[in-house]
Amino acid sequence: MNGTIPRTIFKAEHDEFRSHVRRFYEREITPHREEWEAAGQISREAWAKAGEAGFLCATMPEEYGGAGVDRLYSAVLIEEQARTFNSGPGFSLHSDIVAPYILNYGTEAQKQKYLPRMAKGEIIGCIAMTEPGAGSDLQGVKTTAIKQGDHFLINGQKTFITNGYMSDFVVLVAKTDPTAGAKGISLILVDTGTEGYQKGKKLKKIGMHAQDTAELFFDNVRVPRENLLGEEGKGFIQLMKELAWERMQIAIRNVEMADSVLSHTVDYVKERKAFKQSIMDFQNTKFRLAEVKTEIQVARVFVDRCIEAVVKRELDPATGAMAKLYASEMSNRVVDTCLQFFGGWGYMWEFPIARAYADARVQRIFGGTSEVMKEIVARTL
Repeated sequence: MNGTIPRTIFKAEHDEFRSHVRRFYEREITPHREEWEAAGQISREAWAKAGEAGFLCATMPEEYGGAGVDRLYSAVLIEEQARTFNSGPGFSLHSDIVAPYILNYGTEAQKQKYLPRMAKGEIIGCIAMTEPGAGSDLQGVKTTAIKQGDHFLINGQKTFITNGYMSDFVVLVAKTDPTAGAKGISLILVDTGTEGYQKGKKLKKIGMHAQDTAELFFDNVRVPRENLLGEEGKGFIQLMKELAWERMQIAIRNVEMADSVLSHTVDYVKERKAFKQSIMDFQNTKFRLAEVKTEIQVARVFVDRCIEAVVKRELDPATGAMAKLYASEMSNRVVDTCLQFFGGWGYMWEFPIARAYADARVQRIFGGTSEVMKEIVARTL
């Protein structure tokens, strides 16, 4: 026995798909990682290649450029990106957060305009929720979209927007009725070439250096009222419906990242020697890594069960919050524990453990902080 419960959620077709995804990352993504980290973004060419390979918007229906597959394929894509410590490509946000909003709430014209080109990697999407004064508390959004005739007039600022610098359009969270609280929030599609829409500089972050993250500014931006995504005033409800899957994506990423960190660490401690023996021979090493493996295994079983619920459309917000909370907190503990075994080398950027350490910290913040996840779970008590 190797102490690992076999995963049963994937079928042969998912395993074959995983092989293709793994080769894609080895060939098209990992070799460019340092170049993209220096640039603060990946290349447009990489987006086009991902689209050509069928790795963008795969769960979208075929009539909109996707493959119509289930979200197990999304899980494979997320896991393979996490396994290789490539945090730069914002493919999952584009494909599994932005695209579903358009599919689930968009008009036929909106679906035809955006989804096929998203699937090809011709255009890049982002979603703009967070503001300088409103993070996890979406009801605190200050950006306004006020009706003026047959247009919305948009004013406000967004920050920490993934894919924001490279994006061609944004799903904007704005107040169409500033006096109505959550009931005044709406989602609006805004193309980045619209007059008054300005992207700020790429933000410099502790980790995820190749992931473009930007501020967005809206100064009297006028967009047609047909750019409304779904019903006016229903934006908060729409966001809540989609956030469980967004948080599951973070959970999936964290479990795979932790598992990959453990694998790298085991290889290292078996080879590295101290006091005339391998580091693995020390009881402390074996016991600490045994704890790490156990934590990962517990998280894996729970998250896999949640993925099954996602596919069956049975995942509730509280369970999604539990998965995100446990997996993100676990991965941070695992990465910190494992880095210690690398000694000074663990602090060197050339080692994957250093990237994992830098990338892990934000997992407890974005998609809703750990504290917010606890609040969601606590409401079920």
